[in-house]
Amino acid sequence: MSTPPHIPKGRDLRLDLFRGVANWAIFLDHIPHNVVNWITTRNYGFSDAADLFVFISGYTASFVYARMMIERGFIVGATRLLKRVWQLYVAHVLLFVIYIAAIGWAGLHYMDSEIINEFNVAGFVDSPIQTIGQGLLLRFKPLNLDVLPLYIVLMAFFAPVLWLMLRVPNLTMLGSVALYLAARHYGWNLTAYPYGTWYFNPFCWQILFVFGAWFALAGYRESKIIIRSRVLLALGGVYLILALLMTMAGRFPEFGELFPEWLVNFFNPNDKTNLAPYRFLHFAVLAFFATRFIRKDWPGLEWKIFDPLIKCGQQSLQVFCVGVFLSFVAHFTLMMSSGTVFIQIIVSVAGIAILTIVAYYGSWSKKQDKPLRPAPAKNPDISPAHARDK
Repeated sequence: MSTPPHIPKGRDLRLDLFRGVANWAIFLDHIPHNVVNWITTRNYGFSDAADLFVFISGYTASFVYARMMIERGFIVGATRLLKRVWQLYVAHVLLFVIYIAAIGWAGLHYMDSEIINEFNVAGFVDSPIQTIGQGLLLRFKPLNLDVLPLYIVLMAFFAPVLWLMLRVPNLTMLGSVALYLAARHYGWNLTAYPYGTWYFNPFCWQILFVFGAWFALAGYRESKIIIRSRVLLALGGVYLILALLMTMAGRFPEFGELFPEWLVNFFNPNDKTNLAPYRFLHFAVLAFFATRFIRKDWPGLEWKIFDPLIKCGQQSLQVFCVGVFLSFVAHFTLMMSSGTVFIQIIVSVAGIAILTIVAYYGSWSKKQDKPLRPAPAKNPDISPAHARDK
């Protein structure tokens, strides 16, 4: 029988920190031919910022809405989840319209049809009405607009999953694993427009989202032995080294010749669409390493150097949407300029700076929406001296 879940208390700055890291990395990774994106994790292992983003989204959604569902019932918790889904959907539609408008303007203004094809918006030029309709149904997705629709779908179906997670967390996690394995075996995926399937297969990627929820509510307590095990720590370290070598072997053919061809071909190309098992395992190892070495009460989380990342994690939706748009602006800027390493660095740093400004503004704006606490009433008939005497 599964152990009843434990609802985490207080804000975990580690989540904000790593979500900020994910948002910065997604922005950088969406800029092709950019030397700066070599600092992101996708170049040194099987998983990348998308895995981190989905996992943390499941983690945070679980403890935010689990407490609400326990205290106020399933209906209230489910409706609050759907309210969040609506917010995500509105953000996606707004980003979708601005993104297509910007790409279309750039292509027409500079007479560059290649950029329209590169960002997968050629269908919009041929049949705009139908394409907009499919975009509203989340079936048409220009380049780099894949993560948010995945997040919307996962959140939309999360209420019954969370209800089960609060009662039988381990069985719910096993059900998620079963769906993942069935989807990979039978090739289940959602269709895209005008052809193909979703780049992030939701039937497979749901396992990371549910894994985040399970880890938040029950997994951390049940995984303490694994996290503290020195043997598994060593095995995890070996696996991370293997992931590094195989990733480098896929990127540099000359280096790949040092290893057996069957071994390199097994891990390359990296199956991101269906979340290959070795990719999920790589992220799980990284998550356990982070949990082992970065505690919730680690004083370093209060260091000022991490403030920009934490702010970007706390204002994740705004930062993510702006980051996707800025990645197009950065890519277009590099195309229209010399694209030197210096320009790549300037564009990347400028984008990160804008994302940080958006995060700080979002944090400040939310504070302004909160009502000011009324000052304690003063009795004009009582003098300070009389107040002291009393």
